[in-house]
Amino acid sequence: MDEIVNKVANSKLMVFDLEDYYPEENHVTSIDISQWLFGGFVLKESEFRDHLKNTDWSVYQDKYVALFCSEDAILPAWAFTLVTVHLVPYALKVVQGSKENAIIEWYQDVLNKLDYTDYFDKPLILKGCAKKQVPQEVYTIAIQKLIKVAKSVMFGEACSAVPLYKRK
Repeated sequence: MDEIVNKVANSKLMVFDLEDYYPEENHVTSIDISQWLFGGFVLKESEFRDHLKNTDWSVYQDKYVALFCSEDAILPAWAFTLVTVHLVPYALKVVQGSKENAIIEWYQDVLNKLDYTDYFDKPLILKGCAKKQVPQEVYTIAIQKLIKVAKSVMFGEACSAVPLYKRK
């Protein structure tokens, strides 16, 4: 009987797995500013400022922070900006939107700093099956980086990859 050979393991095919760069749970967080609104709906400036002044912002040290309001409140344009002023000395980045928006920003920053030379002129698989919830937008960011260096890029797993790009 012939020996079973793993052709994928013996090929030049490289895997680019976005899950490898997924932020640890404590690196990305969110703040719902409705907690500082009167009745959860109304922003009273003096009370709002007092809440912000009395908040321990150090818990957001070195984190990506998403600011959002879970209530359908009418907020002045400066509300999120004022919260950001308090966060800037501590947070790595502040994003207005969902926690997913902050994760996308995390990836944008990480992928902008990566050294892609190992992938130069190589066939790649942009791994598509993940245990963690990698936002779809991140794949769009990643492919823009990878096609600049890779010989070809496929999406998915080696056993069922979908061709995306092949350098001419």
